[in-house]
Amino acid sequence: MLQAKKLSMRYNEKIALKDLSFSVAPGEIFCLLGQNGAGKTTTINIFLGLLEPSSGEALIDEIPVNKNNNSTKNAIAYIPEIVQLYGNLTGLENLDFFSRLAGFSYSEEELKQYLTKANLEPEAFKKKLKKYSKGMRQKVGIAIALAKNASYILMDEPTSGLDPKASVEFANTCKELSANGVGILMATHDIFNAVNICARIGIMKEGTLVHIEETENISAQQLQELYIKTI
Repeated sequence: MLQAKKLSMRYNEKIALKDLSFSVAPGEIFCLLGQNGAGKTTTINIFLGLLEPSSGEALIDEIPVNKNNNSTKNAIAYIPEIVQLYGNLTGLENLDFFSRLAGFSYSEEELKQYLTKANLEPEAFKKKLKKYSKGMRQKVGIAIALAKNASYILMDEPTSGLDPKASVEFANTCKELSANGVGILMATHDIFNAVNICARIGIMKEGTLVHIEETENISAQQLQELYIKTI
């Protein structure tokens, strides 16, 4: 389980997080919904081990992130708003390169299987990344996470800039990952996709978690109304 236990974060006099607590179970998709500056990215950066909280703990499978980064990093993968890959390499070559960095060596056929699981079209496998759309780049990022055997994937604004077709494909891929036991923590301000993709949604404001809602009990319109009242 991925857990935040009373996480607080201060930057000089600014409070970025205050007593933030939540958990993400294996196979669960949990969204942090909030405006820019609400603390979503700070939360993800703490789980990535890039920031150390002022107080509280971030744990991955009961291991504190700020005390054992190497162990926790093996359990997670990260997909940012803009996936940073090498434009002059193909999708297949990028996957091979980043898999080797993580300590894995796969055959070409195995690499293709990971790209297929990420729903990248086969004709794109050997095209250079500079010719990819944002949605296609995200699929390579997901394939890298799969090849790393990550138990949890952290995503920061992953649906930003996607066209409707790519958004649907991305949602379907997330649901497939969830069905295979991969937990996902997603930071977003996209209400529609949050309701469509996530099992639970936490609404953040000024570093605090104000509401947690189960998507089976709330519509996109109801969530929008609650979100507007909250912010």
